[in-house]
Amino acid sequence: MFGHMIHTRLLRYAGLFTWAAVGVPLAYTSLVSSPSLQGEEAVGLVAMSWKGWLAYVAFGLCYGWLTRTMGGRRIRSFDFVLLLAMTGSAVAVSYYNASGLGSVLLMVGACVLPWLLPLSAAIAWLVLSQLAIVPVFVRLDFPLLEALMQSVLYAGFAGFVFVTSLVARQQALAWDDQRRLNSELRATRALLAESARVNERTRISRELHDLLGHHLTALSLNLEVASHLSAGKVQDHVRQAQTLAKLLLTDVREAVSHLREGGAIDLGAALRPLAENVPTLNIHMRIEEPLTLDDPERAHVLLRCTQEIITNAVRHANANNLWIDVKRVHERVEIEARDDGDGVEMILPGNGLRGMRERLQQYEGTLDVESRLGGGFCLRACLPANVDGATCVVAEQGVAA
Repeated sequence: MFGHMIHTRLLRYAGLFTWAAVGVPLAYTSLVSSPSLQGEEAVGLVAMSWKGWLAYVAFGLCYGWLTRTMGGRRIRSFDFVLLLAMTGSAVAVSYYNASGLGSVLLMVGACVLPWLLPLSAAIAWLVLSQLAIVPVFVRLDFPLLEALMQSVLYAGFAGFVFVTSLVARQQALAWDDQRRLNSELRATRALLAESARVNERTRISRELHDLLGHHLTALSLNLEVASHLSAGKVQDHVRQAQTLAKLLLTDVREAVSHLREGGAIDLGAALRPLAENVPTLNIHMRIEEPLTLDDPERAHVLLRCTQEIITNAVRHANANNLWIDVKRVHERVEIEARDDGDGVEMILPGNGLRGMRERLQQYEGTLDVESRLGGGFCLRACLPANVDGATCVVAEQGVAA
């Protein structure tokens, strides 16, 4: 049963189970210990118990929200507020319940840290949150050194949970990269298949033109000469053979033209696999039908540029959605893409953008990049479709309209 469940889901449900298990001793202390007390002491204990329950519920709500789509969504500032509230709730449970249950909840919360914070910040948060329990143990009449040792003990268990979650996150990232690379591989394979099909049709059309066309032309010329040298019924048969040779030559020329006309690469078939199984990003791709290119090398450039657009959106844009529209306008193919990422104030081109520009410039193409803080990235490139025409690629990784 568990083999079909994603490891991030297993980690989440394990944390929720532990959180529910902590509620058992919490309920025991509230229901069993309170009736044995009288007067103001009982009233105070009941008040402390209710505050502990509120902190306990708050922890569960924060944990459930933070882990609902762990690793599959964009991290927002509100998530850090919830992380702080979750940590404070765990400490409050120990304080109001006068026990170490908060340290157990902090172990549960440790699995969230690798998914929300950089590694160094996550480790610091883990250590500080465990040290925050030390005053609670002192309140329970532990000497300071023993309270510190008790906190270190729980910190060891929390560290184990933290490392387990860190490994799960690394596996999730590796799996996401594998899915994205698999999509790129399928797209490249589709383009290679289209290129092989075009090359084979071109080869067949050349063979038909060069061999059959040449021999049929020679046959027509010889029949023309024979028609002038023959007479009577023989001449009639020669002229009939001459007519059939001309019809056959016309059919061969039409077949060659049809093969050449059908030799264009279906760019849409090559680009669609790029939008499949891309993690943490919803790609909305619209491609005009039909959309073809005659030059396999230029189609390859467009494919690589589209791959780089998607890769940048996944790795750097911190976006949830990417819209890509592909259409043909006269002698141009326009690809318009925009995302809802963070954007930057100043663009520092990396290897990806430089590689795109270099690919496009090899075929007299251009690339323009724009971005604004909170508005994503906008990439505009233009590539001639062939030697005589111009194909424009407009890639706008910007804020969604």
